[in-house]
Amino acid sequence: MAKRVAIIGAGMAGLAAARLLREAGAGCTIFDKSRGLGGRMATRRAGDFSFDHGSQYFTARGPRFRAVVDDWKAAGHATSWYDHEVIVGAPGMTAPARAMAAGLNTVMGLEVKSLSRDTQGWCIHAGEEVFEGFAAVVVAIPALQATSLIKTGGLSFPELASARYAPCLALMLAFDAKAAFQGESMRREKGPIAWIARNSSKPGRPVGQETFVVHASPDWSRAYLDETPEAVLEKLAPFAFELISAPSTPIFATAHRWRYALVEQALAVPCLWDGKAGVGACGDYCLGPRVEAAFDSGEAMARAILDTWSHPNSA
Repeated sequence: MAKRVAIIGAGMAGLAAARLLREAGAGCTIFDKSRGLGGRMATRRAGDFSFDHGSQYFTARGPRFRAVVDDWKAAGHATSWYDHEVIVGAPGMTAPARAMAAGLNTVMGLEVKSLSRDTQGWCIHAGEEVFEGFAAVVVAIPALQATSLIKTGGLSFPELASARYAPCLALMLAFDAKAAFQGESMRREKGPIAWIARNSSKPGRPVGQETFVVHASPDWSRAYLDETPEAVLEKLAPFAFELISAPSTPIFATAHRWRYALVEQALAVPCLWDGKAGVGACGDYCLGPRVEAAFDSGEAMARAILDTWSHPNSA
């Protein structure tokens, strides 16, 4: 019987680990408290509107990730945006995640609360349910959350305390007329807004929409992190309207909070792995604030598990 791995987190790192483990013959079950795959590679749909309100795009620098991205492009799951090197999921940022998860066992909308171990292996406690018999556990969620979860299993990775994130408050706006905004995106170094994207300019998005995603700066996001979505919208929208040259009052507007949005301090290690216990942690916080970094960390996690299984006496 194939060894089974529980993967906590259905973002890029968790999916990359599962993909490589599956190729090696392991059985993987992915758990995520969200109902959607992809983590911050997220697409929000509201009625007829669609917004990539998390990660806006990604690039591919290393040969491993470039090969995967080329496969996504060939299958129609990704495409270049305004530059050949600037890549987006198609028809939304979640598309690559859905492609990676095809054929995997996923348990969505159920938060893992704790880990325990019995004679058969690791047990995953999620809500009122217990999933048993895992040879290894991969924790692929933000570092602070990973620390708390791993602690329930009687383990710790002190290195996790060094990871630092910036939060991000995001607006999603739709208009019934074309804005005077020039180009596809705008990055700003000062002020409350760090990024604006004309979401509707991305390939594969619904035709006829005029939609924007606005990301507040880290400092502004920290200052207003615990405000309600309505309060964030009221405070941030006027700055966005001015930069977008909004043609009218938006016909749809909402805000979203990303508490762990952008890695500011990474661990500078590919992943964390306790071979004797069979528990590891991975994510972009290991290598840096890029989708590719999360992918590389997930694959490093899978390779560490497979190496331990191949050489059990070295763990």
